[in-house]
Amino acid sequence: MQKITVIDTGSANLTSVVIALRHLGADPVISTDEKVIREADKLILPGVGTASAAMKLLHERNLPDLIRSLTQPVLGICLGMQMLGLESQENMGESGETAPVKCLGLTAGTVRLMKTGDLPLPHMGWDQVSPVRESPLFRDIPANTFFYFVHSYAMNVCADTLAVTEYGEKFTAVVQKDNFFGTQFHPEKSGRMGARLLGNFLNL
Repeated sequence: MQKITVIDTGSANLTSVVIALRHLGADPVISTDEKVIREADKLILPGVGTASAAMKLLHERNLPDLIRSLTQPVLGICLGMQMLGLESQENMGESGETAPVKCLGLTAGTVRLMKTGDLPLPHMGWDQVSPVRESPLFRDIPANTFFYFVHSYAMNVCADTLAVTEYGEKFTAVVQKDNFFGTQFHPEKSGRMGARLLGNFLNL
């Protein structure tokens, strides 16, 4: 059986991710231990909350350089995907912060508050995801399939974008650079197709 590790980012969606993986027959562990993380076949980087708090916690747990050095497939979910990018503008202007939060720098995207016009924020609920490049992550998943989103900040469309969603403007719904993948939506809350995407990731 594959060794599947969910990196403990202290986020609220750890349990739902673990349950979704167990439904697929995996036996994931939650860990921040370097040996456990390095020996994993696949890794999940979940995240819920703010970029500044999440990156602060990663640094406290000595995880950024470890994550950057990984060579096996890694899947970031929601804020976990945003942390794969260069930086996030989340929390700018709050608590005296004047500069973007530096993220892991593993993909080319930057994260900023969504420009949605008259549409409400957060972007919450089911929305269509449209691939712009082929990927084994989308095997047996039709174009424009609906997945479940909850977010107010989004990554711009960039060189590493795999799929987009439009909500006021187009943004990156799925990103991939080398062995690092990310979904802005929550596959663990996206029903049958979310489970299929997670299964595709486990089969990479």
